[in-house]
Amino acid sequence: MGEEFHTSKPIYLQIIEKIHRKIVRNELKLGEKLPSVREMAVQMGVNPNTIQRTYSELERVGIVQTKRGQGTFVTENVEVINGLKEKLQEEIIEAFVTNMEELGFSKEDMITGINMYFNKKE
Repeated sequence: MGEEFHTSKPIYLQIIEKIHRKIVRNELKLGEKLPSVREMAVQMGVNPNTIQRTYSELERVGIVQTKRGQGTFVTENVEVINGLKEKLQEEIIEAFVTNMEELGFSKEDMITGINMYFNKKE
């Protein structure tokens, strides 16, 4: 019943990425309550301390907020979520460009390739 994790990166960072993606995809909505630390630990198949660290880090950067006695909630601050979306987009584009450059593609080759890809999809 747990998630699959890579050994190359700390588990709490991988869980943070999963939560980020759920928020950006609107699977977790603004103001929505996250599962308790214990519930999330069972869902993910990890130690509750890992989830506590995950939630603490998410709170530190403003993605979630903990309300004493009520739980942990996704922020309702649209600017924070928009910033998260922009950050994820930039990371994905940077990885794409880096991979393409390593293969020897120029900026023009990449743009042409992207245009061809979207033209095929239409």
